[in-house]
Amino acid sequence: MSAVLSFEEALDRASKSRVINIDAEGAILGRLASYVAKLLLMGYRVNVVNVEKALVTGDREMVIESYKLWLEVRTHKNPYRHSPHRPRNPITIFKKAVKGMLPKESWRGFKAYKRLKAYIGVPEEFRGKELIKISDTLADTLKRLETVAVADIARAMGWKGVGL
Repeated sequence: MSAVLSFEEALDRASKSRVINIDAEGAILGRLASYVAKLLLMGYRVNVVNVEKALVTGDREMVIESYKLWLEVRTHKNPYRHSPHRPRNPITIFKKAVKGMLPKESWRGFKAYKRLKAYIGVPEEFRGKELIKISDTLADTLKRLETVAVADIARAMGWKGVGL
């Protein structure tokens, strides 16, 4: 059961428990990540379900090619050890987007990041609970024509689809 709420309404609903359960289905990845980062910095625990159904806007081939180019960054000196390791599954793609929006050189950002949990699908523990969709992040309300699901990007980068 999902409720489409504005950011302020979501804060009002979760003010006592300090836990917010967000459904990422149909939400634009960057917009959702910015709202989640803001909630984490305010001290809320955030659980995000259906991260594989979050969307990235843009032409499908262009988006997938840009993520594949991201994988090709290497160094000549022992590439496995010294090259950046890029996320290939939807959970880590989403978490890296959120982590990029948190303070990097302070304990505040580190502690905020530890309060984030992301899941593929809807786990058993969240089946009866209310899931919130933030209205500003939904692709339907923004009338974006071309979008790509995070699961499709992950599969193009080598994710096997375990967990779906």
